[in-house]
Amino acid sequence: MKVEKKIIVATLAFTGLITLMAGCGSQKPPKAVPVTNFDKDRYLGKWYEIARFDFSFERNLNNTTANYSLNKDGSIRVINKGYNYKKKHWSESTGKAKFVGDPTVAMLKVSFFGPFYSGYNVIDLDDDYRYALIAGKSLDYLWILSRETTIPAKIKDRFLKKAVEIGFDVDKLIWVEHTPANK
Repeated sequence: MKVEKKIIVATLAFTGLITLMAGCGSQKPPKAVPVTNFDKDRYLGKWYEIARFDFSFERNLNNTTANYSLNKDGSIRVINKGYNYKKKHWSESTGKAKFVGDPTVAMLKVSFFGPFYSGYNVIDLDDDYRYALIAGKSLDYLWILSRETTIPAKIKDRFLKKAVEIGFDVDKLIWVEHTPANK
């Protein structure tokens, strides 16, 4: 009887893990609509993080950037970098992003930890690919990115309005500091 229980528990745990892994990459908040007519080549390159929700992987980081480039297999290489102002050192993490479906729809999944992917959804983007609003897999993940260390007030207001309409609590945003010596 004990062996049967262990097999059932192991089977349920394995099934749960497979279900979690299968669904991780396509997650997004219900009202978040990814950008269509997306051009990944124009999105590649360096982005400065202007604002984000706090979470453990970026806690105490400023001067944060994301750099996107193509891997040989067609996936996107992601290098996130930031300066931990409490520990006084740079932190860098390399990951991989893949499109969930059609590559002209800005719904991707990103992984920094092997087979575990999470949603990365570009939900607003200016025509010149200078400023982007990114939603993660839930209302707990939001980023504002720019090709520069600042963002125009008009774009900032547009992004904040959209985020609120989707259901994000924009009062939780951390506005990232970028110091000239660390650009």
